[in-house]
Amino acid sequence: MQQMTSEEFVETINKSREDKDWVRVFDMIPYFSFLGMRLEAKDGTLICVLPEDKKFIGNPVLPALHGGVVGAFLESTALVHLFATQDVTRVPKIINITVEYLRSAKPIETYAEAVITKPGRRIANMRIEAWQADRAKPVAAAHANFLVS
Repeated sequence: MQQMTSEEFVETINKSREDKDWVRVFDMIPYFSFLGMRLEAKDGTLICVLPEDKKFIGNPVLPALHGGVVGAFLESTALVHLFATQDVTRVPKIINITVEYLRSAKPIETYAEAVITKPGRRIANMRIEAWQADRAKPVAAAHANFLVS
């Protein structure tokens, strides 16, 4: 894969925001491709989807998704939200993330939504929530801060 400059990456993000087509951005980020993430717009909100895949199982006895996959999915959802809703001039960098594992995540399709709880000129504070069959029963939640400029 050819290296891309930060300017080219931001240009691709801006083009994707205009076209509302995030496939090219997801394809540029190898971990997003590994996760098989996709983005759905529902009722004016952006929902990231982690597909069902047995390679994500961390505990085969339950079975349950690996906590690292769940945490990475939450962080990735936050990044996607920033790409889609903010005028990024550079790729946001994570400052910190705190993940709360609320219940075992089954190895089924998982959804996540991020919201910016406090936008700032330099730092965006975010809350991210993941659920499976029932949105009222989240499997994990996170608080994260990103350096956006």
